[in-house]
Amino acid sequence: MFGDYDSFAENSLLAQVDDLEQKYMQLPENKKHDTDFATENLCSESSEQKLNITTVGSFTELKTDEHTKNQSGHEDVSVERGTDLLYEFPSSQALYFENLQNSSNDFGDQSAKERNWNTSSHKMVNEELPHNSIEQFQQIDQASSQVRTSSDVNRRKSLKDHLKRTMTGNAKAQTPIFSRTKQLKETLLSEEINVAKKTIESSSDDLGPFYSLPSKVRDLYVQFKGIEKLYEWQHTCLTLNSVQERKNLIYSLPTSGGKTLVAEILMLQELLCRHKDVLMILPYVAIVQEKISGLSSFGIELGFFVEEYAGSKGKFPPIKRREKKSLYIATIEKGHGLVNSLIETGRISSLGLVVVDELHMIGEGSRGAVLEMTLAKILYTSKTTQIIGMSATLNNVEDLQKFLQAEYYTDQFRPVELKEYLKINDAIYEVDSKAENGITFSRLLNYKYSDTLKKMDPDRLVALVTEVIPNYSCLVFCPTKKNCENVAEMICKFLSKEYLKHREKEKQELIKNLKNINSGNLCPILKRTLPLGIAYHHSGLTSDEKKLLEVAYSTGVLCLLTCTSTLAAGVNLPARRVILRAPYVAKEFLKRNQYKQMIGRAGRAGIDSTGESILILQEKDKQQVLELISRPLENCYSHLVQEPSKGIQTLFLSLIGLKIATNLGDIYHFMSGTFLGVQQKILLKEKSLWEITVESLRYLTEKGLLQKDTILTENGLIQKDVICKSEEEFQYSFHITKLGKASFKGTIDLAYCDILYKDLKKGLEGLVLESLLHLIYLTTPYDMASQCDPDWMIYFRQFNQLSPAEQNAANLIGVSENYIGKKASGQAIKKKVDKDIINRLYLSFVLYTLLKETNIWRVSEKFNMPRGYIQNLLTAAATFSSCVLHFCEELEEFWVYKALLVELTKKLTYCVKAELIPLMEVTGVLEGRAKQLYNAGYKSLTHLANANPEVLIKTIDHLSRRQAKQIVSSAKMLLHEKADALQEEVEELLRLPSDFPGVVASPIEKA
Repeated sequence: MFGDYDSFAENSLLAQVDDLEQKYMQLPENKKHDTDFATENLCSESSEQKLNITTVGSFTELKTDEHTKNQSGHEDVSVERGTDLLYEFPSSQALYFENLQNSSNDFGDQSAKERNWNTSSHKMVNEELPHNSIEQFQQIDQASSQVRTSSDVNRRKSLKDHLKRTMTGNAKAQTPIFSRTKQLKETLLSEEINVAKKTIESSSDDLGPFYSLPSKVRDLYVQFKGIEKLYEWQHTCLTLNSVQERKNLIYSLPTSGGKTLVAEILMLQELLCRHKDVLMILPYVAIVQEKISGLSSFGIELGFFVEEYAGSKGKFPPIKRREKKSLYIATIEKGHGLVNSLIETGRISSLGLVVVDELHMIGEGSRGAVLEMTLAKILYTSKTTQIIGMSATLNNVEDLQKFLQAEYYTDQFRPVELKEYLKINDAIYEVDSKAENGITFSRLLNYKYSDTLKKMDPDRLVALVTEVIPNYSCLVFCPTKKNCENVAEMICKFLSKEYLKHREKEKQELIKNLKNINSGNLCPILKRTLPLGIAYHHSGLTSDEKKLLEVAYSTGVLCLLTCTSTLAAGVNLPARRVILRAPYVAKEFLKRNQYKQMIGRAGRAGIDSTGESILILQEKDKQQVLELISRPLENCYSHLVQEPSKGIQTLFLSLIGLKIATNLGDIYHFMSGTFLGVQQKILLKEKSLWEITVESLRYLTEKGLLQKDTILTENGLIQKDVICKSEEEFQYSFHITKLGKASFKGTIDLAYCDILYKDLKKGLEGLVLESLLHLIYLTTPYDMASQCDPDWMIYFRQFNQLSPAEQNAANLIGVSENYIGKKASGQAIKKKVDKDIINRLYLSFVLYTLLKETNIWRVSEKFNMPRGYIQNLLTAAATFSSCVLHFCEELEEFWVYKALLVELTKKLTYCVKAELIPLMEVTGVLEGRAKQLYNAGYKSLTHLANANPEVLIKTIDHLSRRQAKQIVSSAKMLLHEKADALQEEVEELLRLPSDFPGVVASPIEKA
């Protein structure tokens, strides 16, 4: 192991060590050293002595110059290279002698000053070594400090003992291999991060190599995303004074303008330079997962965690990490829960930056209300958290600026020019704002139509799409899901057989993979359209199917997708030409915001020189469409009071529960700072903000979620029932009840919280545990039950197949076989029955069947429901199950549900055989892919984290290089997170409690 030095005998290695040690001890005892020259030589590039580390064979050599001098001008003992032990020792021994050399210098310093070894180079070397080696060096450092106060004899004896221990330890441990290149890169990265930190702290205009970030970040963008240069607007935005001063910012650009890159750079600045956690809020689960996959590789390379908060995933409060920081990527609802948990645990200041994509969603229904609550709480509770909002469709920015106290930046930049057209009959008009009525004639469609084709395709869609496909891509937006399927089939009927030959082999591979993930099933429509390179895309498809079709479209295997408007707001799938089948979404006329989002998909940066959008319309809609293309974007309005149970009431409950504001005056003050508060003159016509505040608090009190506190008056303790707007009542306070706290912790819709409590209470009286049916019923979402319309014959058939125990569960719930039988036979029923309970049990049957069979196709056929709807139901049930679990955790009487719901939530989340669950924890790995990986031998998270992407590509069918890299990166990230969490737990267990008797807290701990 040590070359020629393979003995511990006195006449071999130690004898030579003695000789070397004598040379070091010959230094004059009284010679003073102003600085520790070894430390200086390690840290300074200008020193004459260089530390060159190169790998030779299986161990490392440390080379020193023949004659060395320290920087203070004192001569050092010269050692000939031929007899220099350091020259041939492994690196750990070499570093041992470096410590020894420094100790010798310290002996000559009569003032016995303490030396600071915490230099960047010293840290860098330690970071490269295994943990056991670092411990050895720490032992040596301690020994060195003891030697300074001992006699020469003890010193030499101690040195021999330490050397023996060190060599024994090294004999057991693998010798570390140093990479000079890696060391230089690590040093450079460390230096650049320090420069960037100083730059940001000093608010100087002198930025670091890459917008205050290490140049490694720029290299990673080239490597992972192929981005070599930023657009001019991106540079301008990143160098704005408001950004440098960390002011809140809203910026708006057209779709595909490159907004996300700016946000990512600002997030990396916060994580790497300011060492703060970051929260990114995105509108949909699919986009969260796409972003997780894209940023995991950055996290691994740059040393931060990327954590998913979507569906039932995410820990509240998040794990508190002492070293590495976290980037939380969350949906709107999960982001709200995360912020609540940080406020509750007093950790909101650890959140340095919050980024909101699609900020315009603040004006969209109950989800907009949740987003507004989240941002309002951050603004109120943390003055150090920066908020960045971005959107392609913003109009009343002034209101948003006032709410967020933000600066505004906008630009009309698009990487690809967009040309807008309208099609009326056979004429195509170009949208031209300078023209009198906003459009100018462009051309007539030149396509020979047979009489049959004219009847089948009155809108001339075939003519429009064949101008671009198959060589270029095309999206056709349709008003309804059924229309998507019909249009895809219709186009395929009139395409020539030449289209079959385009990427034929890859299309067959796609069909094969779709069958594999669906247990041999394939949608009959897709079976007919895919060979021609066409597919439909809407919520009726499963996530697995969507993913495969999206990848095939992105790579050009598919050239045309017929889709609903949801695709425009979802994952990024650009096209050469975008066609809007009609100016409607379902039965509602198109909004300007929706129109801009759809046409924004036209033009692929780096591929197309221009993008085209064509809106097909009838004469009757012409005037409305001309107004549509010319009017400004719709305004955003607060939705806090639109649905009180999901908006203002939920907000008040959490404000009091988190102790953000507990008295009427503080609550009203908080409300004045919300988006609703900014827009109250526009939105609140009938009642004032004060009246709405008082009414909402009274409602919550009557519902048993809040309790009024008693206040002391001259006449003694009284309880106030009437709340008036007076100075005295401003101090009127509330506290949250147990039921209120459970509702707020579980993020339960307040319209259903009392029903949920009654259902759970009733379940305690006779919970049937022989099957999962009863438990599944308790976690079936209430809102989906209210929209359900059961097929009574299927319902009756399923009811008859229940076991006696399951029928008993149904009876306890309140649904009898007699009632279902009468409904199925069409008989009149006089007895009143709660329809929501009936509908909820029907959906429970669907979920129960799915958990038993785990085959969504069979369940889809059995209940005559779209497979996409069933999957959405499953996702909603998993999320609601997680909410019910948190609800039960706050109420002691429901302790029995806790363990049961943990397992049920996991089953609902993955709905696969147990062996596939570890693989599906990795972001982006759905059931079909998990099966492929498992069959290929990748059976655990560790297997995936250590997989070679190139091998995965060859092993797994239809897996692109980009996907393979993302899967491996996501697995590594998840593995690191789990390991770090365990390490934190171990350290917490071993740490001496601060309140331990006799322990005096250090000044640092006190601070």
